[in-house]
Amino acid sequence: MSDIKLFRIASGAVTELAGTTDTVEKSVQVLFEKNLESLLGVRFLATEYTTTHGGRIDTLGLDENGCPVILEYKRASNENVINQGLFYLDWLMDHRKDFQWLVMEKLGKAAADGVDWSAPRLICIAGDFNRYDDHAVKQMQRNIELIRYRRFGPELLMLDLVAATSTKGVFIDTKGSVPDGGAGGGNKYKTIGTVLQELDPGLLDRFEALRAYLMALGDDVHETTLRFYIAFKRIKNFACVEFRPSTGKILMFVKVDPSTVQLEPGFTRDVSNLGHFGTGDLEITLSKAEDLEKAKPLIELSYGAS
Repeated sequence: MSDIKLFRIASGAVTELAGTTDTVEKSVQVLFEKNLESLLGVRFLATEYTTTHGGRIDTLGLDENGCPVILEYKRASNENVINQGLFYLDWLMDHRKDFQWLVMEKLGKAAADGVDWSAPRLICIAGDFNRYDDHAVKQMQRNIELIRYRRFGPELLMLDLVAATSTKGVFIDTKGSVPDGGAGGGNKYKTIGTVLQELDPGLLDRFEALRAYLMALGDDVHETTLRFYIAFKRIKNFACVEFRPSTGKILMFVKVDPSTVQLEPGFTRDVSNLGHFGTGDLEITLSKAEDLEKAKPLIELSYGAS
């Protein structure tokens, strides 16, 4: 499945750079763990984490949505890291308290309280994958990503999202709301599953138009439903969507520097210093169908940066 080529252009001549992968798996693991947040938007928690059944998870992390992440690195072409990672993912779901204690030790109580178990992820890293890996992932209703890496000389690293699947089911907790653990005290937030049931036909139609546009941006886009919002991502989030049924509005947060755009009251807002669900410093309010056209250039900027 390797089809990426990189060329250097100098003095009118074109020279192909030979892509390589490390034969020693540990060096790849160390590289990713030292730069996990920059590369994948995942905060590092632990390496070679020992499970209660004697297994060892290569890398544990917490993503930008607060979801647990397991990373497994493929050592050999015939190694089945997907099945191995799914085994560890099931173990993790049965040992949530152990994971949350780890988060508390590494990142603090606020991060531990905010762990979102609605969309745990498995990321498999390899020099290459075959068509059977791609096919297998597409049959599984789990959040799995296959990421291929290549080195081009000592200074260039390429990441290629080969395949990704996301759970499509909506998370609905038994009470339909979750206590606010922040400064707000006793407030409650409705889960996204509850909110979606409250959307009127017009608001639902506008969301479907937005979703269709986001998903059509590229084959590498996938959608993940979390507790309080819906994330659209490539390797990292590029759009997070919430709803305000009472006012008929869709709120979308994108990764665009607010200082680089002309803010329009009622349409765009700088939320870099305001708490909100999801990721992104620019809030876009979609109040009517025509707002999607205005938002498209900003969405494309965020997509390109993700």
